[in-house]
Amino acid sequence: MSDTPMALEGVRVLDFTQMMLGPLCTQTLADMGADVLKIERPGKGEWMRSMPMIGEFVGGDSAAFHAFNRNKRSVSVDLKHPDGRALLLEMSKSCDVVAENFRTGVMDRLELGYEDFKAANPKIIYASGSGWGAGSYMAEQGMPGQDLLIQAMSGLMMNTGRRNDPPTNCGTAVADFAASQALAIGILGALVARDRHGVGQKVETNLYSATLNMMGQENFAVLNQDIVLERSEEGIASCWNDAPYGGHPTADGWVAIAMCPLQKLGGLIGDNELAALDSWADRDAVKLRIDRATVSKTTAEWMDIFREADVWSAPIRSSKDAMQELVDVEPERLVEMEHPKAGTIRAIANPITMSETPMKLRHVPPQVGEHTDDVLTEFFGAERLADLRAKGAV
Repeated sequence: MSDTPMALEGVRVLDFTQMMLGPLCTQTLADMGADVLKIERPGKGEWMRSMPMIGEFVGGDSAAFHAFNRNKRSVSVDLKHPDGRALLLEMSKSCDVVAENFRTGVMDRLELGYEDFKAANPKIIYASGSGWGAGSYMAEQGMPGQDLLIQAMSGLMMNTGRRNDPPTNCGTAVADFAASQALAIGILGALVARDRHGVGQKVETNLYSATLNMMGQENFAVLNQDIVLERSEEGIASCWNDAPYGGHPTADGWVAIAMCPLQKLGGLIGDNELAALDSWADRDAVKLRIDRATVSKTTAEWMDIFREADVWSAPIRSSKDAMQELVDVEPERLVEMEHPKAGTIRAIANPITMSETPMKLRHVPPQVGEHTDDVLTEFFGAERLADLRAKGAV
């Protein structure tokens, strides 16, 4: 293990984030070594802690909370208490980043907006994530900014699934993920700008813009080629690609095939007439012919054939199967933690690798306010902490 400090060691973040967009962003920074101070409501904490996933909790908190809050320290502060607000502004003088993803205007009303922190620390980087973007048309209309609604409004749901099926959402919160990583990249760029040019600034992103950007190639075609994207009738996995591109049934499951010349594929599946079809204009007919052929063998049998022929293909499997493979053969893609209430828990590791400043597990997802005493003593000393507790600010 390298003795070099972690990539963001020495960077301190005041983290007011909640749900997925913000917490995944700040966890990305924490995994790189930033000291992320998660500011939570005294006693209750971030409200995602109490939102069960599949009706269950892990060690008293939501699985979603555990997934996005490792390597952080939890500090309980009452944002509505004047001494609590003053405390946070004072702390920001020793911080590099403030991160939040409340509804637009909430932090300003609490007197903890960008201008408030900028007055306390002119070089602060204030990172804000929202659903639609501050001042945008949708935000002004009062549209709630939530992942499923963003998928609906962006065109993503209408581009997914079969032509005659209802609009189909993705199986995970892709808008939140895209925005979380965009915000993290913006923060990293702002840190470089501050260190090179001496300027602090506000960094913003939103679910809608990040999702539109994720669909950049499709949207470019709509904007510049005067086309209407249409789903295929038989389940080509994209409005953008010709056949083959999608899942096909086998004797015992499913197999995905991506971008193979029809003449080559036809020879492999025993359909010599497949090459006579046009891979775009006839893509639904191509899909049906492939389906009729692939049900004749098991997924494993097809994978042997396709791998031998260098066809881009993969078995379609469940999340349970994928996770069991990681546990059995690729544990390096996981991070294992000893949680004080849940015992041993596993999570997906940070996907970034760094040769000289590797990621380290420093903190399991924290209990509400677990680090309040340690952090505030570091900043202000034990006497000030005792005074703040007596006033009910923390």
